[in-house]
Amino acid sequence: MMVLYSGSTCLFSHRCRFVLYEKGMDFEINDIDLLDKPKEITSMNPYGEVPVLVERELTLYESNIINEFIDERFPPPQLMPTDPALRAKARLLLFNFEREIFLHVDNLENGSEEIQQSTRALVKDKLTQLTPIIAKSKFMLGDEFSMIDAALAPLLWRLDYYQILLPDSAAPLMKYAERVFSRPAFSEGLTSHEKVMRR
Repeated sequence: MMVLYSGSTCLFSHRCRFVLYEKGMDFEINDIDLLDKPKEITSMNPYGEVPVLVERELTLYESNIINEFIDERFPPPQLMPTDPALRAKARLLLFNFEREIFLHVDNLENGSEEIQQSTRALVKDKLTQLTPIIAKSKFMLGDEFSMIDAALAPLLWRLDYYQILLPDSAAPLMKYAERVFSRPAFSEGLTSHEKVMRR
């Protein structure tokens, strides 16, 4: 059986739990204490981080790689576009999210108060810039839920927790977030620690 080694408060693990539940797969979640990680995590991932996915002889880490594997291994529903050009655009969008937004998550969680404050402002601006995209469609890539939404939703869920207040102009983005949060797989993928992150 497929096993996901997951942190109960880890945003990146949350992405993978969301996708696994969307796919309706048989899997097991091994909850890892992020402050006291077992040595086996370092043997599976040289960076000593979760999430880690193990299926038989295959061990994968990095949430986007794990999620693409799950998507290709267990369709449907297909979460990446089938058209190669659109799939490449989706990967580019994920890459941009990683570089411009998710790269800063560690600062939000572990930085000094000064660093957290400047990071909040940066993430707030980057998310607000997504509003024109989502104002025209139901989900990030159009009318169908995709991997982009699965990647972004855990951060949007944590905005209260990170003390990031988006401006009124970002209302379409927050309505989009509610659409994603209402998916059964999103609720199923939440841990008890994550449920209290949002007011």
